[in-house]
Amino acid sequence: MARGTTQTLSVYQSGDLTVVDGANLGDPLGFGADLQHDDVYHLTAGARCRELRTGQSGPRSLHLAEGTRLGRAGRAVYVDCCITFMCNDGDTVDLIVLVEVDADGMVAATYGLPLGPLRAKTDYRIIGLDYDTPERRFAEVACVSFTHGTMITLASGAQKPVQDLLAGDRVLTRDDGPQPLRWIGQTTRRATGEDAPILIRAGTLNNVDDLLVSPDHRLFVYQRHDHMGAGRSEVLVKARHLVNGDSVRRIEGGFVEYFQLLFDDHQIIYAAGIAAETLLVDTRTRAALPQALDATLSAALPAHDNRLRSDFELSESLASRPDAAELLRRASTR
Repeated sequence: MARGTTQTLSVYQSGDLTVVDGANLGDPLGFGADLQHDDVYHLTAGARCRELRTGQSGPRSLHLAEGTRLGRAGRAVYVDCCITFMCNDGDTVDLIVLVEVDADGMVAATYGLPLGPLRAKTDYRIIGLDYDTPERRFAEVACVSFTHGTMITLASGAQKPVQDLLAGDRVLTRDDGPQPLRWIGQTTRRATGEDAPILIRAGTLNNVDDLLVSPDHRLFVYQRHDHMGAGRSEVLVKARHLVNGDSVRRIEGGFVEYFQLLFDDHQIIYAAGIAAETLLVDTRTRAALPQALDATLSAALPAHDNRLRSDFELSESLASRPDAAELLRRASTR
């Protein structure tokens, strides 16, 4: 994540999750060596996620930003580990443990970032602990992704399903014309919580087909008139912020196949008739990329931060209004 940009994480506080069976009976969510396989946790009745606002300086190192609702702004936060829980019904859910430290390096607070929904009165048994590479799972959530079947506009004007694209294919970009695709990532994840995709129904943003993307995928809209009060004509808006339960909604259940498209620069391309961003390589998402990238691609990656377009992003307060999608549709056509 580039300098000056922030992310809002919806986390539980350590006391919201308590061991009800196992070696740490009665203890709240801990970190590192305190965690034990087979310990069973319960979510406290009435517990809810709260906002942790952070900036990021490394794959596993963050800091609390101004406006955070938890912790103290300026303190360091570390991505400690990733827990895999098994639920009563055999399903699994991952939870990232984040640790806030004070100026003396002492632990000030522990938080749990759930990557799927947690429910009260449900057993969550630890069946996996990743201390070595939790930043990879943390990064995967931030990687903007298209889903299987999404039609991508090539430089020729032809449409091609995202899963059929190959490295080297020339894709039409908004700012730089035809550009070669450098790398395609593919992951399959449970469509729950932070991993559940967002459906934008055909016509909602003047898209010709339904579009299904990852929650933080940013869509580009050119406003002929600034109906949103953004103060600019060109805006980027996260799919999750447009959810209205009707024309834009989260699709949960089963699995989702995600595809990440990487170019030499952060680009805006066309998917189902919508202008949408491609993968941005920054401090957080770099951990999700394979280590064996070729030298040419590796040399190009630092340029991505320069194309962040953070100034274009529509604030959550503006984008989350119930009529936001309709206002953006009208703004781009009138």
